[in-house]
Amino acid sequence: MNSILVWVVVVVALGFDFTNGFHDTANAVATSVSTRALSPRTAVFVAAVANLAGAFVTTAVAKTVGEGIIDTGLATEKTVLAALLGAIAWNLLTWWLGLPSSSSHALIGGLIGAALVQSGPKGVEWHGVVHKVAFPALASPVLGFAGAFVLLLVIYRVFVWLTPGVANRGFRIGQLASGTWVAFTHGANDAQKTMGVIALALFEAHKIDHFYIPAWVIVSSGLAIGAGTYVGGWRIMRTLGQRIFSIEPVSGFAAQVSGGTVIYFATHFGYPVSTTHVVSGSVMGAGATKRLSAVRWGVAGNIVFAWVLTIPAAALVAAALYWPVEAVF
Repeated sequence: MNSILVWVVVVVALGFDFTNGFHDTANAVATSVSTRALSPRTAVFVAAVANLAGAFVTTAVAKTVGEGIIDTGLATEKTVLAALLGAIAWNLLTWWLGLPSSSSHALIGGLIGAALVQSGPKGVEWHGVVHKVAFPALASPVLGFAGAFVLLLVIYRVFVWLTPGVANRGFRIGQLASGTWVAFTHGANDAQKTMGVIALALFEAHKIDHFYIPAWVIVSSGLAIGAGTYVGGWRIMRTLGQRIFSIEPVSGFAAQVSGGTVIYFATHFGYPVSTTHVVSGSVMGAGATKRLSAVRWGVAGNIVFAWVLTIPAAALVAAALYWPVEAVF
């Protein structure tokens, strides 16, 4: 049963990775599509390839998720499976509602909820949750907002001599690079979360003798998130691409450059940040350069509400699912 369970966990983890890809496609391509820089299918294909490439960059985030959120000495494969099921349930619900919530925080919430039921408070690495999850979650969208705001002001100053038509054409081309950059960093950060939980399950099942990320885990996680990205998250794309504010090519470019850069540095330092948080903050920062009223703050408020709700909601679902998983396996 132990061997069967660990492979069930692997399959479910890759299923989560797939939902992460189609849930978060909007982060990489919404602005490119809404400004007509790319057609929807072309944008999604480019994002899928970049997501796959990003998965091979580093394993720092995978190690944080696998070792820094719950106690590896107390967790079991059942803990990981319940966490994944809770995260998938939340991903599917928010995708259906068109809310760009965080797949990353859904997974972390799932891990916390399952660990609490299985081991109590001692099952959670609270220091890691605070310093590796909570602080970056607060800082990353603010940095994305500020970066896009400042970058767009600089662009307006430097390129003030361009006519609107020339500027739009030029920055649509620029979005080929900036959209790919966001997709690449998304793959680098988000695919690693699945790598981390698969490695955790393998370690708990004694399939590996110490915690590390096997090559086949990296490849399969990259392929799963790339495939999910290609399927596309059209409901969420509409929210992020049009409903926060009416994006132009130059503001889309600034938001993507800022968001991708914040995600890159977070990945480098091993922080499992939410791509959704960062890119949404960057889009709001770009919109705020016109005037604060250009941002539809009611829609932004709904997104923030989904952010706040994600970890506790996914934790509750995973906690509820732990006992059925325990009963079956």
